[in-house]
Amino acid sequence: MKLQSGILALIIFCFSGKIFGQSPYQLDWKKELYYFGASAGTLGLGAYLEKQTPIFDLGQLETVNAKSINSFDRGAASNYSLSAHEASNWLWYGSFALPTLFLADKSTRDDFGIIATLWGETVLLNSGVTVVSKYAFRRPRPYVYNPDVSVETKMTTTAKGSFFSGHTSMTAANTFFVAKVFSDYYPDSKWKPIVWTAAATIPALTGYFRVKGGRHYPTDVITGYAVGAAIGYFIPHLHKRKKNENGWSVYGGTSGLLFQYKF
Repeated sequence: MKLQSGILALIIFCFSGKIFGQSPYQLDWKKELYYFGASAGTLGLGAYLEKQTPIFDLGQLETVNAKSINSFDRGAASNYSLSAHEASNWLWYGSFALPTLFLADKSTRDDFGIIATLWGETVLLNSGVTVVSKYAFRRPRPYVYNPDVSVETKMTTTAKGSFFSGHTSMTAANTFFVAKVFSDYYPDSKWKPIVWTAAATIPALTGYFRVKGGRHYPTDVITGYAVGAAIGYFIPHLHKRKKNENGWSVYGGTSGLLFQYKF
């Protein structure tokens, strides 16, 4: 929750000064309120569901059996690599730095207010959907079935938050967001194949390390990848400016906002 609050603060900071250029995106405040409202609603619901989730007791842990896991996912129950877990954390953290690369070029730097708004919507919506899913399904993590993992680790709320992988979904949301925005600003760039390859590879590696670390099953990371990638791609896509579109337009830069109405 602190991370999401920080992103909102970044958005407010970016909307404080002079305007430059025109973004390929257009903000509609009704739409933005809907996105932020839906995101806040899902985050609130997720927090409620998490609080209502009981932890495992010793009796339950004594009866869990990996044979109850479907054959495709079962192998993850024998994984528990702390180094893989750390690797997934670094990829997750690193993905949040990627959108700031748009500050490096003038055209995207001048529009960073709008980019930051879209990024904030992406992060908040993905966070909300992920948390709701985790504590609506309450799927035990693979390490719950691993006899080598301490009982203390298993007797936590997060031990029931396997489906789907938040690390994978958030990393995918961030990387696909960056690739989509890059493509919209630089449609003829020779770097597009490299950007999209990186966008697809980083969350795939994150998912691999989550499974290797015993935190998730393959189906968790596959689902997380798909959800995060879809949100990261479609939030910018749904804001694409249409030619000859009438109505209110909002232009944002590193130091202010400009409102324009086209007849």
